[in-house]
Amino acid sequence: MKEITVWVRAARLRTLPLSISGILVGSALARGMGFSDTVLFALLLATTIAYQITSNFANDYGDGIKGTDNDTRIGPRRVLQSGALSAGRLKRGIWVSIAISILLTFGTLWRAFGMDSLEYFFLFLLMGGFAIWAAIRYTVGSNAYGYRGLGDLFVFLFFGLLSVLGSLFLYTQQWYPQALLPAVTIGALSTAVLNLNNLRDSESDRNSGKNTLVVQMGYRNGVRYHFALCILAFVSMLWFVLLQKEPLPLAWALLPFVIIGIHLGRVLRTKDPSRLDPELKKLALSTFFIALLLYLANDYFL
Repeated sequence: MKEITVWVRAARLRTLPLSISGILVGSALARGMGFSDTVLFALLLATTIAYQITSNFANDYGDGIKGTDNDTRIGPRRVLQSGALSAGRLKRGIWVSIAISILLTFGTLWRAFGMDSLEYFFLFLLMGGFAIWAAIRYTVGSNAYGYRGLGDLFVFLFFGLLSVLGSLFLYTQQWYPQALLPAVTIGALSTAVLNLNNLRDSESDRNSGKNTLVVQMGYRNGVRYHFALCILAFVSMLWFVLLQKEPLPLAWALLPFVIIGIHLGRVLRTKDPSRLDPELKKLALSTFFIALLLYLANDYFL
């Protein structure tokens, strides 16, 4: 039981609702267009969760062996940092997670395309491979992109644009221009979660040589950037809602932005970065509830 508990800690379950937000939105858009597939939906969720767990294992490993996760770091202690798992065991866990991610990717793409659209099958297989690579290389390796301030870009692309637009295409094999707006919303808020994490850890990251965007631009500019991301998310979602044939039922998806507004006020007033940790959960869950409310209101899309 203790062994399972340690691996659950390494999987960081609190990150999973945010990771599936884009899938919920893409699936909602597909259902609004008349496309529904319960098996594909389940496979998409499972694949995305597998990618996220792979990323969490790799992040624990990469930051642990580089010494970025140390006693000065704010937030939950990681399994490698705390000694709950050795580097070797965690690395083996990463390989198992990669194997599961690959199998689920094949299953998802086979369900979506089968033998009928092999060009799409191999295109998305390539993107799946890129997603697994990105999950690992965020912190692992000498040129880990998370240490060069590129994590924000990758999160915006994978959690927002590719997650929403890609999952929509798997259902419909069509592009839907309006889907770009909720994709930007989910991408911007997911990036804001990462930015909030980097604001919290700015001092320890700077001392460890992890040059996140916050470290490069400075804490106060990082706060301004955080506001910009949240405002971009709100404007994109509001625009999407107003474009629909029945905007009022979809307006429920704007309610979590009230919580996000309160969150922004607290971020602005916070002088001690360590006090930002509770805000991570609020922002991540707000993003998830935006996606869930859109999913529940899919009948009102154009």
